[in-house]
Amino acid sequence: MRSWLLPEHVEDVLPPEAEALEALRRRLVDHLMGQRYRLVQPPLIEHLDSLLTGSARDLDLQTFKIVDPLSGRLLGVRADITPQVARIDAHLINTAGVNRLCYSGSVLRATPAPPGMTREVVQVGAELFGEATIGGDREVIGLLLSSLACAGLSGLHLDLGHVGVYRALASGAGIAGTGEESDLFDAMRAKDVPGVVAATAKLPAAWRDALRAMPGLYGPAHEVLPSARETLPDVPAIANALAALDALANAFASHVEALHVDLADLRGYHYHNGPIFSAFTAGEANAVGNGGRYDGVGKVFGRARPATGFTLDLRQLHEVLRRSGTTDEERVRTP
Repeated sequence: MRSWLLPEHVEDVLPPEAEALEALRRRLVDHLMGQRYRLVQPPLIEHLDSLLTGSARDLDLQTFKIVDPLSGRLLGVRADITPQVARIDAHLINTAGVNRLCYSGSVLRATPAPPGMTREVVQVGAELFGEATIGGDREVIGLLLSSLACAGLSGLHLDLGHVGVYRALASGAGIAGTGEESDLFDAMRAKDVPGVVAATAKLPAAWRDALRAMPGLYGPAHEVLPSARETLPDVPAIANALAALDALANAFASHVEALHVDLADLRGYHYHNGPIFSAFTAGEANAVGNGGRYDGVGKVFGRARPATGFTLDLRQLHEVLRRSGTTDEERVRTP
């Protein structure tokens, strides 16, 4: 075996691509800092229990583990930067009020996501701590859209969701946290309608019918939200979630080419606890930016805080720009 071959789904980045990536990264970070987000640089490795604490436990299967020869403790190579930024806000900066932080850096994942992509992802992102109102979600979504515009993308599509809707239904049906709910969750996330029907067969009629309606509650906000209010149980958690989505849809409908609501989007369900969002551009199957609310993530570090943020995959974004037919340097512009 040739010792100089790299592991699967890990590759070198050569000129001029490396130069274009760095130019794009600098533009994005400058843009975030220009919007009052302060730059932090968390370490590549941490003690594993810190990386996987709380909501970040969903990253366990994606995290490379190594033994520290100095201490003998188990370390992890970060698979996501957001939990580290939450630790910094809660434990190191520890200031009162709103805190805005941004970052850029590589993360390493045990398996590529989506399949076929690189396992070394370069993330650029922003996190807003200490703002519990819908205004925080509006700020972060607006920052995501302006960052993508700064990178040179236009004609953006915005998808909105809220994990609180499914969580309220699972709780009301009495299956939250059970094996029964696990089967339903897998089917709902895959939009497997026959699977959802089978997984809800034994539930009380009102909750069963509501859960079966969820995969179809996708489309333009002005159609989906009224339909959801008619279809889903009138309980406070669901009413509040739909009201939040209505406010966000009204705020951004005129800023994007298309705006959809997807109530069966369960991306990051065990991590997020409020509005979630994804940005797309024409001709691309995968989102070019993702984010959402994840209140309380700093609790394990001694400081529970409202939080919302987004992440961009720099190499994916560069590839989208490349497929557009012009170089990044020509497309990147100052907002």
